[in-house]
Amino acid sequence: MSYVLIIHEVVDYDAWKTIFDSAAPLRKEAGEQHYQILNYQKDPNMIVHYSRWSSTAAAKAFFESPKLIKMRVASGVKSPEFIYLEEIESGTL
Repeated sequence: MSYVLIIHEVVDYDAWKTIFDSAAPLRKEAGEQHYQILNYQKDPNMIVHYSRWSSTAAAKAFFESPKLIKMRVASGVKSPEFIYLEEIESGTL
């Protein structure tokens, strides 16, 4: 399994979330299978987007596409950090 962890600050969470939600069909088509959105307890505009993808290549192609870069700018994302991960083990306790 391939995962992406994105950490970024947004100017306005509600404005960002509107654009994030509108991009759901694009994300699904690109290979996103599951996501979680979290924020820092002390700073609600620091967003963590954790998602499972069909492949790391698909995720990179999507997140590095010119269309998505424009969407990030329009939604008020500041300095995103992308961490691409591959699952090596999982379990339930």
